[in-house]
Amino acid sequence: MLRALDIRDILIIDRLELAFRPGLNVLTGETGAGKSILLDALGFVLGWRGRADLVRQGADEGEVVAEFGLCPGHPARAVLTEAGLPEADTLLLRRVNGRDGRKTAYVNDRRASGEVLRRLSETLVELHGQQDDRGLLNSRGHRALLDAFGGLAGERAAVLEAWRALRRAREALAAAEAALEAVRADEDFLRHAVDELDRLAPEAGEEEALDRRRRTMQAAERIREDVARAHAALGTQGAEGAAGDALRWLEGVAGHAEGALDEPIAAIGRALVEIDEAATGVARFIEALTFDPTELEAAEERLFAIRALARKHGVGADDLAGFADDLRERLAAVERGEGDIAAHRRAVTAAEAEYDAAAAALNGARREAAGRLDTAMAAELAPLKMERAVFETCLDAAEPGPEGRDTVTFSVATNPGAPAGPLNRIASGGELSRFLLALKVCLRGDETGVTMIFDEIDRGVGGATADAVGRRLARLAEGGQVLVVTHSPQVAARAAHHWQVSKRVEDGQTLSRVARLDGVARVDEIARMLAGDVVTDEARAAAEKLMLG
Repeated sequence: MLRALDIRDILIIDRLELAFRPGLNVLTGETGAGKSILLDALGFVLGWRGRADLVRQGADEGEVVAEFGLCPGHPARAVLTEAGLPEADTLLLRRVNGRDGRKTAYVNDRRASGEVLRRLSETLVELHGQQDDRGLLNSRGHRALLDAFGGLAGERAAVLEAWRALRRAREALAAAEAALEAVRADEDFLRHAVDELDRLAPEAGEEEALDRRRRTMQAAERIREDVARAHAALGTQGAEGAAGDALRWLEGVAGHAEGALDEPIAAIGRALVEIDEAATGVARFIEALTFDPTELEAAEERLFAIRALARKHGVGADDLAGFADDLRERLAAVERGEGDIAAHRRAVTAAEAEYDAAAAALNGARREAAGRLDTAMAAELAPLKMERAVFETCLDAAEPGPEGRDTVTFSVATNPGAPAGPLNRIASGGELSRFLLALKVCLRGDETGVTMIFDEIDRGVGGATADAVGRRLARLAEGGQVLVVTHSPQVAARAAHHWQVSKRVEDGQTLSRVARLDGVARVDEIARMLAGDVVTDEARAAAEKLMLG
């Protein structure tokens, strides 16, 4: 709530410090005394759009400081956090207006934009008057107001969750359909490519093996003769035979060599083993050089086919097998795509049914709440001398969305038989103010953190009707804070805190002053509001009677 308002050099206010309190605070005073200036100053520090020439004549700049107390969980705290501003139980707003029109704002002693001020103001203050309002005259906000009145948070949450689920299901269906369409565009290519790869059936490492075999077969005729000579040189007519002869000769005389030939004999034995292994390997190679002439042609054709297919698809020859698997998976996606689409469509249908059920439940709850609101409004309008007026909460079909599929409009008919219509088009100024007050009383929820301001909302009414207005304002102020600018003594008499606004001329300048009234001073002010400039004992007695209720 608003704790304090400090004004410096704004319009006809040179210096003013006000300490507001919980409950009903009223500001009274003669016309032109400056009551509206206080609201202009408060609107300025809250970032509202208003008059540009706020700086007092002769001053270089004007300044307004507003102090608000924030209860735990107050929505202003979220705004501060999002804006990166310090958060505390006390919120200090300061705004300076230079003579050149430049405006500077501070929130808890940190620079801030006018936009941040306006966002904070939406959580701090509600202004109601004949030019109202933040939501009551705006049909776009009527649905939320009805839901708050009906306590429909649970139903709204169910609709929101169902809407999100439906949106996710529709997005998944759209994505699956788009993916299927994209794959279908390549279906002919996929089938041809998979068939081509399946017929060739390349294997990893096959290209290298084929190339090696091809080179061997190409070189076979040229190297066969030398390899055969080498094989003969290693055989019994060559190295193997000569080494065998040497071994026999040495073994024959080794008994007379006293061991001196043992090592050479062992070495020749090892050499014979190595020569045998070499001869066997060469023989196997000779066998490999023996091939069917068509084998070379077949190897070359397959090698060239593998390399051509790799170039065609832009992959390595060894990657063709994996590439074929990828293409088969894409082709399988086409083939199972219809099944996936059908599953997604069933999911959308189920989500639509869930949403329809939640929206229908919310619609029913809204219609029940609308009936209760209309009944409550009728009860509130009668004491305000508008018993012939008809207030109706109208529900119409709307496009489905996260808040259901209803539009809500507050409609009034001021007289029997008169056409009904929106509040601001049907009601006159005085009627409108009473409609808004009754509506605010009916719609009041847990708003202890919001300061409600009513600017001459009692204009054009008096007597018992003004008393009814005062009683309703006092009821609104219970557990919270209400500020009222009024000319009605019946309203002023209901105040918990009373402020008098006056103006006087000092050193040739007209200045506005505000004084807090208690006791006799308050009785005199209410008596003045009843009787005029000349306050009589009868007027004081009437004022005291009003204050006693």
